[in-house]
Amino acid sequence: MTIKRIAVITAGGDCQGLNAVVRAVTKHALKNGMEVFGFKNGFDGLVRNEYMPLDDCAVSGILTRGGTILGTSNIANPFDYTLAPLGTPQEPRNVSNLVMENVKKNRIDALIAVGGDGTLSMASRFLDMGLPIVGVPKTIDNDLSATDFTFGFDSALAVATDAVDRIHTTAESHHRVMIIETMGRYAGWIALRSCLAGGGDICLIPEIPYSDEAIAKAIISRREKGKNFSIIVAAEGAVNERGEMSVQKTIAGSTDPIRLGGISGRIAAMLEEKVGLECRVVVLGHLQRGGTPTAFDRWLSTRFGAEAVELILKGETGNMVALRGGDIISVPIKDAVAKLKRVDPNGQEVRSALAVGTSFGSSRIG
Repeated sequence: MTIKRIAVITAGGDCQGLNAVVRAVTKHALKNGMEVFGFKNGFDGLVRNEYMPLDDCAVSGILTRGGTILGTSNIANPFDYTLAPLGTPQEPRNVSNLVMENVKKNRIDALIAVGGDGTLSMASRFLDMGLPIVGVPKTIDNDLSATDFTFGFDSALAVATDAVDRIHTTAESHHRVMIIETMGRYAGWIALRSCLAGGGDICLIPEIPYSDEAIAKAIISRREKGKNFSIIVAAEGAVNERGEMSVQKTIAGSTDPIRLGGISGRIAAMLEEKVGLECRVVVLGHLQRGGTPTAFDRWLSTRFGAEAVELILKGETGNMVALRGGDIISVPIKDAVAKLKRVDPNGQEVRSALAVGTSFGSSRIG
């Protein structure tokens, strides 16, 4: 089959490197005589048939830009669609057939879906409906097991590490406990690596349940050693030993309806009550997603985009590009989303953190 026209979407949460993928896809496809369409706002553009043609001019100068020129959405799930006028949170609809109709109407031969586990899980369902798809792994959480790295992670990690570095001086000056809340949901990679790189004292991650008593004990121990300040790096999805997370709200139609957040404020209130020390909170939130991508993320995004087009040219749809060692390989999309990559509580990185005195606020580890 001769590939004449392909489409690309960027779906789920935004991050640094998305535009670099769009640029690489467009440039490589144009070199091979294809037309390229960018559907807007992830799968929502495919539902509403909203798109823009992509050519050299459209992707000129976007390599270093954060965000995505196509827009994105993490609530436009075509299989559980809640957006007016086609659906509501109270009465979601399956509008996946609309996607298939618009693909056919626009004579799209293959789709490149750029996203994380939610996006790629939806892509897998469209594969079953007969839509030729290639996946590109994107998430700042770095939690896809099929690839060594997802793009966006390195940039988010750089932001978080810079924050830990900057918090050191004000924490030390005021003799305070400073708590930095990172993203990460169900995987603690951002929190763990920024804590290691920035010299944090306590690291709270989803994979190692914490206890209030163990956190307080670690803070008191530092005070007894003459260390009058402490820095805690807490992943938003950290879980206590009762299995509880800090949940802000639930969102209808999202691929993951739980919105996490607030652990830093809860820990601060607990420490002020139990230990009597002044605490301050810094919630990094979407700062981790924004701004210029690092060199590594630009390098990885460009390679991912170019190789995604290669898979289409080879007729190897149904796969996702992935980094293994220094090589870009392909893996079946279904395998890529089968299991999350999470921090190993008994792994080398955790042992390294313990070796330099980092506490995980746990009565079970360290």
